[in-house]
Amino acid sequence: MTAAESPVTPPVAKKVPAPREHHGDVFVDQYEWLRDKDDPEVTAYLEGQNAFVEEQTAHLASLRSDIFGEIKSRVQETDMSVPTRSGRFWYFTRTTEGLAYGVRSRSPIRSDDDWTPPEVTPGVDLPGEQVFFDANAEAEGHDFFSLGALSVSHDGDWLAYSVDVKGDERYTLRIKNLVTGELLPDTIENISAGATWSLDAKYVFYQTVDDAWRPDSVWRHEVGSAEPDVQVFHEPDERYWVGIGTTQSDEYLVIGVGSKITSEAYVLRADDPTGEFVSVAGRTDGVEYSVEHARIADQDWFVLVHNDRGAVDFAVDLVPVDDFGARRELIPHQPGRRLEDVDCFRDYLVLSYREAALPRLAIADLRSIDGLPTADDFVEVTFDQELRSAGLGANAEWETPKLRIGYGSYVDPSEILDLDVATGERTLLRRQPVLGGYDPSDYTAVREWATAADGTRIPVSLVFRRDLDLTTPSPMLLYGYGSYETCLDPGFSVARLSMLDRGMVMAFAHIRGGGEMGRLWYENGKTLTKKNTFTDFVDVARHLIDTGWTSPEHLVAEGGSAGGLLMGAVVNLAPELFNGVLAAVPFVDALNSILDPSLPLTVIEWDEWGDPLHDPEVYAYMKSYTPYENVGAKAYPSILAENSLHDTRVLFVEAAKWVARLQECTTSDNPILLKTEMSAGHGGVSGRYKQWEETAFELSWILEKAGALTE
Repeated sequence: MTAAESPVTPPVAKKVPAPREHHGDVFVDQYEWLRDKDDPEVTAYLEGQNAFVEEQTAHLASLRSDIFGEIKSRVQETDMSVPTRSGRFWYFTRTTEGLAYGVRSRSPIRSDDDWTPPEVTPGVDLPGEQVFFDANAEAEGHDFFSLGALSVSHDGDWLAYSVDVKGDERYTLRIKNLVTGELLPDTIENISAGATWSLDAKYVFYQTVDDAWRPDSVWRHEVGSAEPDVQVFHEPDERYWVGIGTTQSDEYLVIGVGSKITSEAYVLRADDPTGEFVSVAGRTDGVEYSVEHARIADQDWFVLVHNDRGAVDFAVDLVPVDDFGARRELIPHQPGRRLEDVDCFRDYLVLSYREAALPRLAIADLRSIDGLPTADDFVEVTFDQELRSAGLGANAEWETPKLRIGYGSYVDPSEILDLDVATGERTLLRRQPVLGGYDPSDYTAVREWATAADGTRIPVSLVFRRDLDLTTPSPMLLYGYGSYETCLDPGFSVARLSMLDRGMVMAFAHIRGGGEMGRLWYENGKTLTKKNTFTDFVDVARHLIDTGWTSPEHLVAEGGSAGGLLMGAVVNLAPELFNGVLAAVPFVDALNSILDPSLPLTVIEWDEWGDPLHDPEVYAYMKSYTPYENVGAKAYPSILAENSLHDTRVLFVEAAKWVARLQECTTSDNPILLKTEMSAGHGGVSGRYKQWEETAFELSWILEKAGALTE
């Protein structure tokens, strides 16, 4: 690395040729040396890039301060969540002005038939309130803090929790007696995030990981015992991850094993924690299923949501708990209606699904059904807003007489409601407070449809102020992801208002590789069809320009993680369409990473991207689109890449190498920036105030690149 001769010149990474040869192809990687984060020269390079970012964005300091103040002024800092009943207590979270993290509290229920949450007043204690976990105290003295598990035993007497104070997702598990306040000496380090109690509270189940940071084993720990923990399950196949939880009824422990395309579930009665887990439906390559427990018509069943027997968008079966071979269909497969989950309660079955690019809920009331329900017994929960999200809220109790549901849209602050299924009556328990006189009627959201080169119609959601002048191109932020069947569902954002009120349009591209339009939407944007994800985004951008919504001078694109790969790919395909690109923890050196099975999660990822290590066709296909290899002599737009030094999902080196190559090759004068968080992980900085500061930094850069500051 050579020192910059000018304060406006970024540090230049030295070149150290490192040939990579696979399937007869040789790629000379000049910047692979940046992988060693313990190398002082690498640290100096990252810090030099950070200094360049500070210099290039110093003029936005006042705007950053304004936006931070706007976010802060709109948030009710001293607040609390709606209490959720679990066992003998109402559980809730409090936030306090000036404190970065929430405080977890609980208050005793008034009686067994007490199902109406107590009225809450931020800053005012509830009767008998007990603070059982204060994240602010746990985070004290640490630059980074992340809570993994926070699991209270069924009797309410014990707490198992895990924390990460570095950002590398290596958690330490502790156990606390909530009756005495005693913190037990039991300490389990370097584990995955979760923790699950046995019904008798004598045991905690947790997961450990292999060298590639794949959760591969489940262990049983006896509380207060010095005896070695017992490994109750191990998955040797590197394609599969392992997790453990319970059914909604708390009657069964469930170990879930899954790859990207195959899954298996093992169950064990929760009152027999030292027994043997048994597989419900075995493991068949390409078949996915999940398991819940229901009691219907005085019989116990496992409810399977699955894609077996050609059910591409999934179907639902019932399986007797004492006869796994006697499966019967509950909800048949219907193309275009993607079934996602069935939650089972004493009186209800709740189906979560999506159709026409929106998440939906349907409920079967078991009290009004003789015998077993059919698909016709599920009634959709409807809402007035066209572009909205709906889903189950926190319903910890299997016997709940009402269902807690959540609702939100691009313009409506999120709401928590109790639904009386029999009458349809909805009780609003909480609407997200937005201070400063926010009026949803000042904003609107619409759905557009772009057309891809192959004729596929791509949904696009746009949010903007109603009084925005749409007769001329507007400053716009176009957001995309398009991987892992992840959906960009409608939701409210306080921070987004700082863009909309400055005349920007926020657009969401629901491109292939996501799951908005069903399983085939995902299948047609992965492995050897992955390029559809990138060309869809480019076609959406062209549509928005051609129809007058925006112009290349006003268009900024954003994506993170796998969406960062999207950003890297589209600026190689069509750099002329964008004036700025924000790529957060970007997966831009994807081919190198997926070629290395020793890296965290790589083998698991082969079902998503393909296996370039063993398949020359996949290698050639990935090499044709991966951002790092395809950087060339082009007039790139301004680019801001953000990463974290301790990220274990997308290693910091990916963005570091990508930016080094971009800075070397770009033929424009637009600055290419690399901002590295030196004490954070994949999710970025921790604590709400630091997160608001980071958001203000990003939005100020976006607003400038979109031309919203001069319009």
